[in-house]
Amino acid sequence: MANERPDFNEGLRSQQKDNRKTSGKLKIFLGYAAGVGKTYTMLEAAQQREVEGIDVAVGYVETHGRSETNALLAGLETIPRQEITYRGITRSEMDTDAILQRRPQIVLVDDLAHTNAPGSRHLRRYQDVLELLNSGIDVYTTINIQHLESLNDIVSRVTGVAVRETVPDHILDEASEIELVDLPINELLNRLETDKVYVPEQDEQALRQFFRPGNLTALREMALRRVADRVDEQMRAYMQMHAIPGPWPAGERLMVCISSSPLGERLVRTTRRLARRLDAEWIAVYVETPGHVNLPEADEDQAARTLRLAEELGAQTVRLTGNSVAKTLVDYALSRNVTKIVVGKPLHPRWREWLRGSIIDQVLDYSQDMDVYVISGKTETARPSRIRPFTKRPLFKWQGYLLGAGLVILVTLLGLPLRPFINPTNLVMLYLAAVMITAVRQGRWPAIVASLLSVIVFDITFVPPYYTFVVAHAEYLLTFVGLLAVGLVISTLAARTQEQALAARHREAQTAVLFELSQGLAAVSNPAAIAQTAVNHIQTAFNGPAALFLPDESREHLMLQSSTPNFPSSADEHAVAGWVFRHSQPAGRCTDTLTNVNGHYLPLQASGQTIGVMAVEFPEDFKGLLSGEQRRFLTSFSNQVALALESAYLADQARRARLLEETEKLQTTLLNSISHDLRTPLATITGALSSLLDDADLLTEAARRDLQFTAWEEALRLNRFVGNLLDMTRLESGAMKVVRQPYDVQELVGATLAQMPNRLRDRTVKRMIPDDLPPIAIDLTLMIQALMNLVDNAVKYTPPDEPIEIEAHQEREAVIVAVKDRGPGIPEAELERVFSKFFRLNRSGIGGTGLGLSIARGIVEAHNGRIWAENRPEGGAIFSIALPTERLETDNL
Repeated sequence: MANERPDFNEGLRSQQKDNRKTSGKLKIFLGYAAGVGKTYTMLEAAQQREVEGIDVAVGYVETHGRSETNALLAGLETIPRQEITYRGITRSEMDTDAILQRRPQIVLVDDLAHTNAPGSRHLRRYQDVLELLNSGIDVYTTINIQHLESLNDIVSRVTGVAVRETVPDHILDEASEIELVDLPINELLNRLETDKVYVPEQDEQALRQFFRPGNLTALREMALRRVADRVDEQMRAYMQMHAIPGPWPAGERLMVCISSSPLGERLVRTTRRLARRLDAEWIAVYVETPGHVNLPEADEDQAARTLRLAEELGAQTVRLTGNSVAKTLVDYALSRNVTKIVVGKPLHPRWREWLRGSIIDQVLDYSQDMDVYVISGKTETARPSRIRPFTKRPLFKWQGYLLGAGLVILVTLLGLPLRPFINPTNLVMLYLAAVMITAVRQGRWPAIVASLLSVIVFDITFVPPYYTFVVAHAEYLLTFVGLLAVGLVISTLAARTQEQALAARHREAQTAVLFELSQGLAAVSNPAAIAQTAVNHIQTAFNGPAALFLPDESREHLMLQSSTPNFPSSADEHAVAGWVFRHSQPAGRCTDTLTNVNGHYLPLQASGQTIGVMAVEFPEDFKGLLSGEQRRFLTSFSNQVALALESAYLADQARRARLLEETEKLQTTLLNSISHDLRTPLATITGALSSLLDDADLLTEAARRDLQFTAWEEALRLNRFVGNLLDMTRLESGAMKVVRQPYDVQELVGATLAQMPNRLRDRTVKRMIPDDLPPIAIDLTLMIQALMNLVDNAVKYTPPDEPIEIEAHQEREAVIVAVKDRGPGIPEAELERVFSKFFRLNRSGIGGTGLGLSIARGIVEAHNGRIWAENRPEGGAIFSIALPTERLETDNL
């Protein structure tokens, strides 16, 4: 079967993000039955658009061999269909990917309610149409009124035919235009008799039963009413938009109460029709009581289907928990300002209401000023149960009944020796204890059976005459009734407590799993670690392979960020994940889209944007629906992961913003510094040279030499400044090469001071360097530059009458060279920052670029050395360099 799956890769990548920003317009040609001319009318409209110069293409049109319909296809480009093979059967379907690649302005799609062949991307054709609309392509399509989901039950009752292919009402509600294609019923019947209406051979008898005048009249009325409602909505919208006064109806809010009964689907459709007529918001509510822990799988599936149908029809679905269904419903209705409540007439026998009470009566008692609508219905055959993906319900627990019977026998054996001494009615307490234990340990029904057995055994064993069902005294009948009643009450209350405890433990387990996930996500901060943490927790929670897909920086391609080892990383899985990311809709198993893969794919959405895709694999034999609880659990997981990823992305954006801000600060500081430090020496040089040129005859020889010396000194200063910039660039780019050789410290200090005669003019420099120091391994040229920067810094901050001291001594395998000044010192908080680029202490009148100390640190660290600053106790600062005495090699920075 693997080779029969379609290749999703090529087509799924054709839709780009820019094409999804604007949605296309949908025009629906609505009819009341097959044969009224919907396709013909649609093709006529398409030909008119073609004449107007609009690009029109045929995506899927079925002519059924009608010559007049085929004639209207002339001149229209037809996009080839795709052939899908499933279990040896090949079917022709609309090629959605080819349409997306072709991108016409208008595409024609016949039969909106059609069910696609297995293996297609979407289960239903209307989902293909929605994808085309989201890509910005206008769509012309056809549909009959009986395919509208909210009318499904009415059509079934009127015509006697169950319509399986339906379309959610919101498709028609959101259509830009609806054109009614009408035909008198007599003409339609004449077309049917003359074989001008296509009727499949296998459905011919059923459809001819469908085409009765009464049925067609009812369907025609439904279509006319639907279009009339649409026109009325447009008129009211126009009047409101243009502030035209009118009798606007007060706002209504409806709430439909659903259960696991098959009547729920009818309730949902009825409420949808009522909400449409009232133009009201509506809510579908399902209440879970502690007893739902033991709800049969078929009932769980029915409730999940009903809630899903309500969502498709536009309702807000809510699951509530409470001990009383009626009280929980009404309390929620009051909190949401519901004006009308829709409930279903019970399908169970009346005697059950006498025992348990009527939910409808309770709702009426609590409802206050709200209107309550009671909808009747017939019992439908329950659909077969389906396998649950995460848990399997246990089978019949015969052990519980054995335990209850065993406890009754044990109590009887304990009471037999006491029979001569104790009144039989007092032994009833022993049987109540057995019933209590059975209820707590095994549940309601084993306890009820234990209660019945207790009455029988008590009668036979302890009520004279013994070992018969005969009762000597009528008063024991009251004892029997009391024992049975109390036993039933105890078993019911104990079982209810057990069910509540089970439900609480179940919720606690889910909460614990979500808490562990949140704790795990809180401990990591980057997307890769978040993805790995999420995948591990997903596999543990759902007991299946899991994966997380995240986009690259361009957000155009999706990558598998992390997965469990057994997750199938095939092309199909990547294609489905890409589709989910682009369309922000779930896909895969338990959905109607791309169902050929085993995984269930959920978009990770945060702040209205899809930031990734979460995938979890289900077992191969699972073919069921996700229950509401499981869907909520999956959604909670995906929401937590999405929030963690969003936090990581926001933190990264904040970090980048800070870096950008710091970079801009550095740039501003650099420009200010460069502009000042370039302008000052250039201004001095320019002034000196201009004086030499313009006033050469007026200047004495001494004045001319003084100006020449000033220009020369400022040129050296400018050269030193440019050299510092170049050195910093070389250090940061890694282009500076360090060639270390052994040199004496005296030689290093002497060569450094020899290159600074002008800076040290009129300055006193004290050198305290022992003669027995070992040689140090340095690149002499670079280390002279570093030491010059330290000495130059000391000159800037030391008063002219104070000496500058250079000391050296040995510590283990390193030589420490220290430059000491008598300046103002350095604040303790700035001792580390003084070596940062462009950092300068706020000292008025002292210039510089703030690069000298930073360059010195870079050079020293390139020699595997260390540089630091500290304050002198008596005032001033000490800048020390520690250099190794060995390791003579060549390194690249």
